Amino acid sequence: MLVFDADDTLWENNVVFERVIDDFLEWLDHPTLDRVQLRAVLDDIERANTVTHGYGSKVFLRSLRDCLERLRRRPATEAERREIDELAVALVTHQVELMPGVADALDELATRHELLLLTKGERAEQQRKLDACGLLHHFSAAHIVAEKNVETYRWLAKEHGFEPAGAWMIGNSPRSDILPARTAGWNAVFIPNANTWVLEHDELDLADAGLLRLAAFPDLLLHF
Repeated sequence: MLVFDADDTLWENNVVFERVIDDFLEWLDHPTLDRVQLRAVLDDIERANTVTHGYGSKVFLRSLRDCLERLRRRPATEAERREIDELAVALVTHQVELMPGVADALDELATRHELLLLTKGERAEQQRKLDACGLLHHFSAAHIVAEKNVETYRWLAKEHGFEPAGAWMIGNSPRSDILPARTAGWNAVFIPNANTWVLEHDELDLADAGLLRLAAFPDLLLHF
């Protein structure tokens, strides 16, 4: 059983958010804090907001507004809210861009294994990307969840009736894809993405026998 992450594994996603953050930090033009310090403030706000409000572009916009208000120590004006919304237009207009080799690799993998898709985030936003990606026919099921934690992986194994030891979670996020899957008894394939969201970073034990690290998505064909 091969289970795939979606954002930043099958297609690029976080790079769009990073571009918006770059524009936002430049627009802030803070008089005393540099970009590293500003990004640290934003990361703290995003970390808190994801716990309370979840994921997706709406929560991200909320974090940008909260960041502005914390730094300027006052509520955002209507004009500032509009400017932030304009900065983030790319989030809703961005087209799904598959990672290199994904379509061809899935074509072949689907002839050898059962494939599932597991993604987290705001349901309507994630469904829009799933509908646009042109890949759903490869998967026997696609699940959108609020969080990808140990309980999620245990639930998915029970839902589809497979043994965790025979399952592989394939993704780019140590925090959401690799570590909770391994704790749930799955194997995992880590495919790094240079644009992975900073809040998804974590330390991995690369000596772990149940963890396979690959340089690119098509390399899956060498192992499965």
